Amino acid sequence: MDMSSRVTIAMPAYNEENYIEACIASVQAQDYPADLIEILVADGRSTDRTREILARLSAADPRIKMIDNPARLQAAGLGLLVKEAHGDIIVRMDVHCEYAPDYVRKCVEALERTGADNVGGAQRAKAKTFFQKALCAALDSPIGTGGVKYRSAEAEGFVDTVFLGAFRRKVFETVGLWDPGAITNEDAELNQRILDSGGQIYLSRDIVVHYFPRDSFKTLAKQYYKYGRGRARTLLKLGTFPTLRPLLPFLMTTGAAALVSVPLLWPIAPAAFAAYALATGAEAVRVSRNVGPSAIPLIWAMFPVLHVSHGVGFWSGLLRYLRKPDWPEEPDRVGPRKTHLFAV
Repeated sequence: MDMSSRVTIAMPAYNEENYIEACIASVQAQDYPADLIEILVADGRSTDRTREILARLSAADPRIKMIDNPARLQAAGLGLLVKEAHGDIIVRMDVHCEYAPDYVRKCVEALERTGADNVGGAQRAKAKTFFQKALCAALDSPIGTGGVKYRSAEAEGFVDTVFLGAFRRKVFETVGLWDPGAITNEDAELNQRILDSGGQIYLSRDIVVHYFPRDSFKTLAKQYYKYGRGRARTLLKLGTFPTLRPLLPFLMTTGAAALVSVPLLWPIAPAAFAAYALATGAEAVRVSRNVGPSAIPLIWAMFPVLHVSHGVGFWSGLLRYLRKPDWPEEPDRVGPRKTHLFAV
């Protein structure tokens, strides 16, 4: 693989009329050779102007193609895109992100340099509101995210998962596509299958992408509840995790519930909850330095929201998917890539 490798941008979308044009413009502005990039968008049958915008953009740039995604789930849409792809490399993109102009080139370079099957950059958060600034601080904390490497802009090396990802096409021929029924955690689940097959995943600090985090406690709790459900589904499907990190919020939430509901544990409950409050409070003070002291109470409150929402979601997922598993016995795989040239 070299810098003449053909690249397919795989982008799922649903009701993105306010963001899709700017996102595709950032792809068109990439410094990778334009004639080696195709842009495929899986639209989940949007009810706004997304399809109209895509039709206009496609008429002006034949590299852009919309694929209908009747299932509407991101994971299902990504699978459809890979099946239509002509690229040697599949670069997975989300609409609600900002990409450095060299994003695609750095992905290709990292794949070539490391020999990995999937590469990606850190999940760099970018804030517009004060709540988002506080949340960025909370997510920078090991207490907030379990110390995951893909949250660190300075981390470099082989890891268990990355944000988004750029894949060698052969990955989808061997380990299969994203699980089409996965509502969340589809990237981590695919990356786990890559590792289980003997593949490698690489995190590069040179690959730069920013995303915008949730902007309220309600949306944050809903997001992490879904994350927890997705993690439980992955555990039941694959039988293990690469690390114990995804289980920590579940174990913490279960322990807290036991302290409240089991009379034998009541004598130690006040000390346990006080220790948690002191630890999270001290961490809120530490990570607030770039936001200001007024953010300390907000950050402090975010930690239990992150932990409890994820833990309760994990319990919900266990109960849901133990009762009724919904994943295929074998992953869907693709054949060799299509060989005709990109439209330019």
